[in-house]
Amino acid sequence: MKKLAIIGIVGLPANYGGFESFAEQLVQRLWDDYEVTVFCQKSAYREHPETFWDKVALRYLPFKANGVWSIPYDMLAILKSLGFADTLLILGVSGCVLLPLLRWFGCRKRIVVNIDGIEWKRAKWSGLAKWFLHFSEKCAVRYADAVVGDNQVIVDYVTEAYRRPCHLLEYGADNRKPGQALEEETPLAPAPREGEFAFGVCRIEPENNVHLILEAFGAEEAPMPLVMVGNWQRSEYGRSLREKYGNRPGLTLLDPIYDPEKLNAYRGHCALYLHGHSCGGTNPSLVEAMALGLPIAAYDCQFNRETTENQALYFRNAQELRQCLQTTPPETRKRIADTMKEIAQRRYTWKRIAQGYADLF
Repeated sequence: MKKLAIIGIVGLPANYGGFESFAEQLVQRLWDDYEVTVFCQKSAYREHPETFWDKVALRYLPFKANGVWSIPYDMLAILKSLGFADTLLILGVSGCVLLPLLRWFGCRKRIVVNIDGIEWKRAKWSGLAKWFLHFSEKCAVRYADAVVGDNQVIVDYVTEAYRRPCHLLEYGADNRKPGQALEEETPLAPAPREGEFAFGVCRIEPENNVHLILEAFGAEEAPMPLVMVGNWQRSEYGRSLREKYGNRPGLTLLDPIYDPEKLNAYRGHCALYLHGHSCGGTNPSLVEAMALGLPIAAYDCQFNRETTENQALYFRNAQELRQCLQTTPPETRKRIADTMKEIAQRRYTWKRIAQGYADLF
C-alpha cells in the first residue's frame, strides 16, 4: 500500500479552518488505498494520540502552522515525510521554497501542491512577506509534479502566469446536512425564530469583510437579526469589532463552533447566509452553505462569483448589503437557495474531489 503524507494544516481532528475540514474528509476516502500520515501542530491539541480514527497516523511538530511559523512548520514536515512517504500532498506554498533543493538532490517523491489561492496578493502581508510568498508560489508551480487550484480563477492565473497546467479541484459539501431545530437554550439575543435571521461563520480577518457585515446589521432598523460565529479574540481586529458591536440589539456574536451539529443548528435554519471572503479561491464554508440549500449574499469578487456561478446576491459595501436585504423578496431568496443547492449537487461532491486527488497521486 502506498504511503501519503499531508502537510500544511493545523492537524486532525479539524478545529481551525477550511484546509483542515478538507483533509478530514479526504483521508476518509483514501485510507483504504493509502497509508496516510498527517502532520499536526502540537500546541493546538491538548491530547496527542498517535492515530485519528485508528486509520490515519498523526505526527506532531513544535511550530505553529500559520503565519511566519508556517515556513519552518511545512519545511520540517516535508523533510520528515521524505523518510517514509511515496507521495506528498502540500496544502499551501509556505514550505515550497525547499522543493528546488530537493529536486537538485534527486528527490523523486510524488509531490502535489494545492497553492491555496494567490496568497502573496493578500493585503494582510507586508512587502517582504509578499515577496517570499510569491517566490514560494513560483517554486511550487515549477517543481511540483502536479499543481491544484480550488477555483477556476486560480487555475487561469497559474496557466497564464507560469504556462504550466493547473488542475481544478474544489471542495465537497455533500457531507453537510441540516442540523436539528434551534433549541430554546440556543444562545441568541434576541432569540430569532427559525428562518428569520441571517448567519455567517468565518475567521475574523479584514479580508473576510466582517466589519462590512456588522456595519450593515448593526445600524438602526436592521432588516433582520444576525448571528455571526468566529474567532473574535484572536486579533485586535476581532476584539475591536466585538467591543463595538457585541451589545447591539439584534446582533449575536458567538465564539468558534466546531461541532457540525451545533453549527448547522444555526446555518441550516437561517433566512440568509452571509459570505464576506474577498480572496483565497473557493471557500469550503460557502460550498457547504450552498449544499444546505441556503440563499447566499456574498462579497462581490471573482472567486465568489465563480463558485456560485453568478447566481447569488453580491455586495461590495455595507450599503449594498443593506439594499440586498431590504429589496430582495422571500420568493427571490427561495429561488437563489434552490439554485445554490443544484450547483453544489452538480459540482461539490467529495467523491469527485477525492477521485481527482487520487488520480493526481
